[in-house]
Amino acid sequence: MSIQTLNELFLKAASYKMPDCLQHKTEGRYRPISTSDLVDRVQRLAKALQELGVQKGDRLALMAENGPHWPAVDFATLCSGAVLVPIYPTLTPDQAAYIINDCGARIVFVESIQRLQGLLSQRHEMPSVTRFVLIGGGDTAGTTTLEQLLLETDPMSDEEFEASARASQPDDVATFIYTSGTTGNPKGVVLTHRNIASNVLNSLQMMDLDGGWTALSFLPLSHSFERMVDYIYFYKGVSIAYAESVQAVAKNFLEVNPHIFVSVPRVYEKISAKVQENVASSSPLKQRIFQWAVEVARQALPYRLQEKKPSGLLGLKLGLADKLVFGKIKARLGTNFEFAMSGGAPLSRDLAEFFWGAGIPIFEGYGLSETSPVLTVNAKNRVRLGTVGPAIPETELRIAEDGEILARGPQIMTGYHNLPEQTAEAIDPEGWFHTGDIGEIDDGGFLKITDRKKEIIVNAYGKNVAPAPIENALKSSRFVGQAVVIGDRRKLLAALLVPDFDTLQAWASQQGIEADDVSTLLGTEQVNALFSEEIKIVNENLARYEQIRIWHLLPEDFTIETGELTPTQKIKRRVINEKYSAVIDHLYAGDETT
Repeated sequence: MSIQTLNELFLKAASYKMPDCLQHKTEGRYRPISTSDLVDRVQRLAKALQELGVQKGDRLALMAENGPHWPAVDFATLCSGAVLVPIYPTLTPDQAAYIINDCGARIVFVESIQRLQGLLSQRHEMPSVTRFVLIGGGDTAGTTTLEQLLLETDPMSDEEFEASARASQPDDVATFIYTSGTTGNPKGVVLTHRNIASNVLNSLQMMDLDGGWTALSFLPLSHSFERMVDYIYFYKGVSIAYAESVQAVAKNFLEVNPHIFVSVPRVYEKISAKVQENVASSSPLKQRIFQWAVEVARQALPYRLQEKKPSGLLGLKLGLADKLVFGKIKARLGTNFEFAMSGGAPLSRDLAEFFWGAGIPIFEGYGLSETSPVLTVNAKNRVRLGTVGPAIPETELRIAEDGEILARGPQIMTGYHNLPEQTAEAIDPEGWFHTGDIGEIDDGGFLKITDRKKEIIVNAYGKNVAPAPIENALKSSRFVGQAVVIGDRRKLLAALLVPDFDTLQAWASQQGIEADDVSTLLGTEQVNALFSEEIKIVNENLARYEQIRIWHLLPEDFTIETGELTPTQKIKRRVINEKYSAVIDHLYAGDETT
């Protein structure tokens, strides 16, 4: 059965009668939630919303971590004809209040008493809100809780619920997704049922996904990528297990044994860094075995990409490499692992080659919140590393004269909420959406992203420099956790580097370097010599005007909480330039060496 709305998707998912439609960890272990239980919750909540006076087109906001409450609120809202507006749970109260006010939300679902109290402190900024609904325990101070709504409301009858769900049309608005806002206030991306439902169906044509699988969900469901993929899971009958937190993902992999998961590159970078750290602290013999295995994997990479095993001597060596090295890495993902997806930011080619060579397929794709979100994806037996894959069905791509990627298809947003000028800038009269990314399409139709249009550095000599590939090259060092390249209108490029502190401190211990704190450690001659060598290796593969000539080590990670990262882990360059302006000025005031 094909679908045209997300409500039809839910009705299809409701027919599966799975005993473990969802999995949620409580009291120390994962417990299943059946399809019947989820449907009951959705029908009860839809009835409660009806009794609260929710009308078609009303906006309801949801500020919560991943969990069973998420699809319950989402599908109850959609099947009531209303519009769900997710809010990243990491946002501050004033940031969340801005979104709630901008979208005109009537009801706000919020997880945790602390977040609720934060929003209540901004109550004067949200005049449209008639009710807050608390998810989770705590002193509610008279506030309605989600559990109360579920316990005190009888579910809609199946007939009444289905009639309500089917009343929504494909071109009805389903959701506002607020962009992360690397500059200025976030914009509300308006997406219809058709936008997202078409993206589900067309993305599925590129994915070899079986019903009966289990998926681990840990990217925020406020992120359009995870949310759309979760819709795919529901449509295909995949059991969704919610991770406790990003910090607990490694443990949850072994508890859930998922077949599939999606992530942003940062998670894969951390996994790789941990592997490199373990190798560096092992015996010389184990280090040689690891390097031998990596070389075997490099030779066998063309076979891995086709999911084939080489014959002859190479096949024998690869089998031994899997047994001695790669099988142990793969085991950390559980016993059922099939493949992973990557999106949200570029995955460096070196990282992709490492995981594919290790027998861990990662299919990289590309898209934006404005495109529901998928535009392209590498597919099984159709992978080109260094690209984000070909366009999914019904999607057109072309490259503008200035190199910008343009896209057209059923997944393109209707526009930005209450921002007609910005909408007109983003979508031209012919329906082409201007992505703001620079790229190229090869002869096989595979798209390669080179940089963000607005982030291109123009140096003092007029040369255009794309910072993202250089930053990815820097992060390929096991000692570099995060990197930002700067140098607009400057004679040379500089880099702000955040070390991978676990790896660096383990190395320092092996070298007998004693330091009372991180700042002292970063100031030692040995550490500066180490990073000089790492940057030298990166510079060898760069054009002269792209090379990093000056750099500075920062003692703290860039984080969402401290403002340098968006909720989707993208670098806020403007914030970093402002926050570290004194460091940057000092770098350029000195010599061309650190």
